[in-house]
Amino acid sequence: MKKVLIIGYMHPKYDKRVYRTVQALSKYAKVIYQYVVKEKESEYEEGNVRYVPIEKRSEPTKNILAKLQRRRKFDKQVVDLIKNTDFDILYMHHFLPSKPIEPFEYAKSIGKRVVYDIHEYHPENFLLTLSGPVGRLKINVVKRLFERQIDLSDKLIFVSPEQMRYSLGERKKNVLVVPNYASMAVCSREKSKEIVFVGKVARTLGDEEQVIKKLINEGFIFKIIGMESSVFSNIEHVYTGFLPYDEMMKEISKAAFSLVSFKTIEREDYKNDLWSLPHKFYDSIAAGTPVIVKRSFMSMSKIVEELGVGVVIDPKDVEGSVKKILDTYDNYDKLIENVERHKNKFVWDETKEKEFVEFVLG
Repeated sequence: MKKVLIIGYMHPKYDKRVYRTVQALSKYAKVIYQYVVKEKESEYEEGNVRYVPIEKRSEPTKNILAKLQRRRKFDKQVVDLIKNTDFDILYMHHFLPSKPIEPFEYAKSIGKRVVYDIHEYHPENFLLTLSGPVGRLKINVVKRLFERQIDLSDKLIFVSPEQMRYSLGERKKNVLVVPNYASMAVCSREKSKEIVFVGKVARTLGDEEQVIKKLINEGFIFKIIGMESSVFSNIEHVYTGFLPYDEMMKEISKAAFSLVSFKTIEREDYKNDLWSLPHKFYDSIAAGTPVIVKRSFMSMSKIVEELGVGVVIDPKDVEGSVKKILDTYDNYDKLIENVERHKNKFVWDETKEKEFVEFVLG
């Protein structure tokens, strides 16, 4: 039985994407799983998984040197784990900022395989708040490191085809695209005239806010699931609070539409937004609810238009966006037929798991 060392890095134990890899691979291999905890916990084994928590206390500070020192300490613990663990495959869910190449080079130096699961386009995602000349310099530096990580990896996993193509350039690598699939499919007999907005982190609606306000005037209810903040104080809404996953899916399934909207930073060309295929997108369609996405979300809008599972809008054109949503709602039965026809494509199942496991272990 092969041994897979999964580096979750700063992801918590039950991060949906990371933990799914642990569950899938541990059915066929011995897994050593590193993840972050806020308070000290002990290692333990359960089934084919050895759980290795590494503590990183949350200590807010504006002192950059102090932050860097703590990160170096954490990264050293991860490197020590890698160097002191017997494994056949090193599975990286993120790179170590203070030691960005070392885990990759070490694994290759001892003849082991490296699988790199690239959640985001790191040259832009890392230290994303930096802007201007410093921000551009950071992107160039991290891009060189990122390309070296790709070159050292035996197999690469990406979230979207667009992210994959841009990251690889002309390189020929062994790759697999694994979006953030839903964990279950749901069907609801009732559909309310609601638009749901799902997420853990409260973000402003941006240009979509005026669209939503006009839709409220047309009789829609705007329901927020999982977040509450003063950023929504100027828009009429219903708030459910955080819900367990199955309850969240049932709540989404009752709505007419799910708005998938976010803006990580002010830049309109931020690639990790443009190419994102987030959990809420897959969860919404798996729950049988059509999505509303803006055209600048290239990866999502392409899927929505190809499969007919929602509405693609330009929120800067408020009147045009409202009309498009209302016209779609007038032909809602056809839209729901499309969603029901395609929704299993958005759910993690045995076939997708088998393809993933064979890719990693094969």
